[in-house]
Amino acid sequence: MAKVAFLGLGVMGFPMAGHLAAKGHDVTVYNRTFAKAEAWTKKHKGKAAKTPKEAAKDQEIVFCCVGNDDDLRSVVLGPDGAFAGMGKGSIFYDNTTASADVARELYAAGKKIGVDFIDAPVSGGQAGAENGQLTVMCGGDQAPFDKANPVAMGFSKAITLIGPSGSGQITKMMNQMCIAGIVQGLAEALNLGQRAGLDMEKVMAAISKGAAQSWQMENRWQNMVNGKFDYGFAVDWMRKDLGIAMAEGKRWKAQMPVVALVDQFYQRVQERGGNRWDTSSLIQPLQKP
Repeated sequence: MAKVAFLGLGVMGFPMAGHLAAKGHDVTVYNRTFAKAEAWTKKHKGKAAKTPKEAAKDQEIVFCCVGNDDDLRSVVLGPDGAFAGMGKGSIFYDNTTASADVARELYAAGKKIGVDFIDAPVSGGQAGAENGQLTVMCGGDQAPFDKANPVAMGFSKAITLIGPSGSGQITKMMNQMCIAGIVQGLAEALNLGQRAGLDMEKVMAAISKGAAQSWQMENRWQNMVNGKFDYGFAVDWMRKDLGIAMAEGKRWKAQMPVVALVDQFYQRVQERGGNRWDTSSLIQPLQKP
């Protein structure tokens, strides 16, 4: 069993930290709103800290799942940041979906003080976090990855070291790009079927058994047809992720015409008040032009 901290108790972090505690690890949690950390300790065995530094002090591994690059820097750097409390040989295991730039930046900053930084964004959404079935894609060095892996498996079904620092984040960008394209295609297909008056149960039973099958089709088509989007992975977060991907694309001169187009469609959803709707809400502007 390991001594660990978990920074960030949102819809992902709260259950992820809970799985670590359930596995018997000694968990200390931090959240920007301290009441959330206290609420976690009432549900799970562990301690709450009032600063990232306090949470990270004397821990073997510090896990983190916050919102974006700025949020990540705010809990890692500075006099009250996690790095200020971490000792040499400890590991910062970042599950935030952020840029590859910030991953490389914090990897380099960690090296200066003897802390290993692993960028380890996750896929699987809130349901994956709650069920301990996340897929984790990592960038960093082999030795700390191997050390952290048995602990991180507490909330995961698969963990892969992709390559050097930043590789995990680029892989997550690719993941989000694939989802965006698939959901838009699914939305357009479902909209056609609805307008043509087809029995969508029969349609899905047919095409979900062929080459068009996807996780999005299996898990989202019913709510898409029914126009129910008040759940799941928020459009605001997907637009953040696609923005990160497009910025990285410019670095490598990688064209992303479909991603850029789907990002505009998500902007239309936001303009309709769908900021917190699930990403499958791409069908809404088609259903109600």
